[in-house]
Amino acid sequence: MEPETIANDELIGRTVTILECTDPAWVNQTGVIIDETQHNFLIEIQNKHKRIAKQTATFAFEYHDTKTIVKGTRLVYRPEDRIKKTR
Repeated sequence: MEPETIANDELIGRTVTILECTDPAWVNQTGVIIDETQHNFLIEIQNKHKRIAKQTATFAFEYHDTKTIVKGTRLVYRPEDRIKKTR
C-alpha cells in the first residue's frame, strides 16, 4: 500500500511499528492501534495501553503482508478529516 493511501485510510486495528522517535524508548516497539486523536495514537503494546504523539515518530504499518513507512507529521489530522480528504 502506498503511503498516500494508508494516510487516508482507517488506522485503528492496524499493526504498527515505531521506527524512529524523539524518545529512544519507543524505537522498535510494535503494537496495535486501538484509538486515534488528531495528535496521538493509543497503541496496545504487550497488553498495556501506550499513548504516542504522531508528530514525534515515524511509523511502519503492516497491511496485506506489506510494510509501509509513514512519517507521523503526515498523519496529524483528526481521523475523520484525514479519511475525507480522498473523497
